[in-house]
Amino acid sequence: MTESNEIPEPPAIAWEVFPGEAMDRARVYAELLAGSGVERGLLGPREVPRIWDRHMLNCGVVAEVVPENTTLVDIGSGAGLPGVVLAIIRPDVRVTLLEPLLRRTVFLSEITEILKLDNVEVLRGRAEELAYKRVFDVATARAVTPLDRLVAWSLPLLREGGELLAMKGERAAEEIENARRQLQASGARSVELVTVGEGKVEPPTTLVRVVAGRPPGNGKRRRRKR
Repeated sequence: MTESNEIPEPPAIAWEVFPGEAMDRARVYAELLAGSGVERGLLGPREVPRIWDRHMLNCGVVAEVVPENTTLVDIGSGAGLPGVVLAIIRPDVRVTLLEPLLRRTVFLSEITEILKLDNVEVLRGRAEELAYKRVFDVATARAVTPLDRLVAWSLPLLREGGELLAMKGERAAEEIENARRQLQASGARSVELVTVGEGKVEPPTTLVRVVAGRPPGNGKRRRRKR
């Protein structure tokens, strides 16, 4: 085994974040990320030693704020972070992994099959191309693009009252301020900073949560059917 795919043992808290059978899938996924994920350039070799704390757990705690029995689109899913992780933890959530690059969608399809994730759909494409054609309850994104652009891409994919959960770092508050004009133009109902994973990951994961409203002058946003 080469240094690039030697991953550390999961910390004890991982069994709490990935309960029951989810932990078995999580370990296989971590090994695949460290192996073929690195070989295909989807994850840097230097990330392997911190694959649990910086990637698996950092994404896993987002499940704390994903509503039950929802549809979720992971925008620019890349290697499946956080979309695959959330699908592992939350079998009640229907996850669409949206990714424009072929080599990444091939990897995601392989991962989905290996892990037997029946609640996952892999879709090649860009969020802009899918606008108003598909409607989801939740959108997630991690390190995809600045918040103003992400809002423009994601809110047209959400039902009225749906939520964007954008994983952001220490500049999250600054990004919100820079996105104020776009938030208004996109009809965002509210925006707030949310911290998840207290006591489980260090530092805790910071999310920007944007609730979709009705865009000004646009009646296309659909309410969720009950």
